[in-house]
Amino acid sequence: MSQQPEKAKKSRPRKALMLGVGLDDDGHKRVTTGPNFALVGGSKDTHEEMTEKAIKINEMLNAKGKNLDTVSHEEFDDIAHSVGLRRNSPEKN
Repeated sequence: MSQQPEKAKKSRPRKALMLGVGLDDDGHKRVTTGPNFALVGGSKDTHEEMTEKAIKINEMLNAKGKNLDTVSHEEFDDIAHSVGLRRNSPEKN
């Protein structure tokens, strides 16, 4: 059995993306995308809140001269916390 040569994989630069998922529902389907975020679902209020926070995060990154691809995890967490987001720790059984 002959082996096919492994195809050369084209290296694509990584692109960071914020993903927001609204878990409450009011019967409408909502999707909002931006240059580095995608937001889906949620009630009208939840979706608007996700959109505002994604925009604020981008504004703060721009003010620092950074983007999602260049900001550290710690700095992103600080920015996210400043707009009202918080990291949830997984529950231990």
